[in-house]
Amino acid sequence: MEYDVVVIGAGPVGGFLAQRMCEEGVSVLLLEEHAQIGRPFQCAGLVNPEAMSLAGLESTVLTQIWGARIHSPSGIPVEIGNEQDVRTWSVCRKLFDEGVVKGAVNAGADLWLSSKPISADANEDHVQLSISTPQGDQTISCKLLCGADGAHSWVRRRFKMGRPKELMIGFQVEVTGYKGEPGRLDMYTGSKFSPGFFAWAIPSGETTRIGTWSKPELMGDESCELLLDRLRKEPLWSERFSDCQEVGRFCGPIPSGLVKRPMIGRVALFGDAAGLCKPTTGGGIGPGFKQVEMLVPNLLKCLKRNDFSDAAVKQVIGLLNPIRREQNRARALRDAFLTEMTDEELDNVFSIWSRPEVTELINQIGDIEQPIPLGIRMLKEVPEFRAIAKRAAKAVLWG
Repeated sequence: MEYDVVVIGAGPVGGFLAQRMCEEGVSVLLLEEHAQIGRPFQCAGLVNPEAMSLAGLESTVLTQIWGARIHSPSGIPVEIGNEQDVRTWSVCRKLFDEGVVKGAVNAGADLWLSSKPISADANEDHVQLSISTPQGDQTISCKLLCGADGAHSWVRRRFKMGRPKELMIGFQVEVTGYKGEPGRLDMYTGSKFSPGFFAWAIPSGETTRIGTWSKPELMGDESCELLLDRLRKEPLWSERFSDCQEVGRFCGPIPSGLVKRPMIGRVALFGDAAGLCKPTTGGGIGPGFKQVEMLVPNLLKCLKRNDFSDAAVKQVIGLLNPIRREQNRARALRDAFLTEMTDEELDNVFSIWSRPEVTELINQIGDIEQPIPLGIRMLKEVPEFRAIAKRAAKAVLWG
């Protein structure tokens, strides 16, 4: 069998890539190793406005998220947002993923479930794949192989395309009975609950997704489950968790930092496989959709000319340089303002954030997807904040 493009991984990014390709008349085979779309999922289930406008799947929204209540290690709260300004959406990931993949199938993509690659070899004019399917092994030839197969990408490992700059680990439970505020998510900081990062409670319709993430090297001998259990028992806010009943749990890696070689010849990586999760939030759907929109026009030119020479590939990879720089700056900002701070330093930062004029600044230009502009404004306009976070200045302004 021959296809122009084979996409491995029928998650939202793989499905969106397949749809965009098919819409331009390209033949696409979409492979998914699991028996159904959207299961299992390892995500907090947030979709930003830009990605939602591209997907057009507002019907999958469980809760509109318009604000946040952020807590310092000692419990200092900072409340931001207003109900008239929706910042993101909490979605049913199964329905969202199914909707994206349905768009690809409707555009003309072939979908094979319970199917995964066994081997792949890139030749001068095609990529040859051997695929395990419920009907037996199949041999496929394509002009372009795209790996959208997640944090532990088979494609990335098979073609030795490098590793994401950092790999965090996240653990999440879905519960009923959490005492939060509709439309406002809770974030918790502190070395006891999420060393170097933050924990969250995200309203998701009739349930709440409660999770924590960190780097393994910052956790010592402690597990994610232990950190989350400690969060729920903290006297400062244990009452919010007192009636929680767990209905599900999810754990998975969060790859951030674009890999060294996101495209080699006729092989390209997308989404989590390429290391596109945001270092500040762990979100991967928005960056993955953005990458698809950036690269598809040039990849279509390569397919039309059947030209995947070093020069053509270099031109495609060059389009990702702004994403790489943005990730590096955002990571430096996160490290300076969160990861490298002690709990005492974080409390000092929160005492400044909680001042009305600073909270107003956050509400005015704060964006969970674009934290750098807010960081720069704070360094310029809040002298005490700049004094606390001097080490961030170089990272934010020149990193």
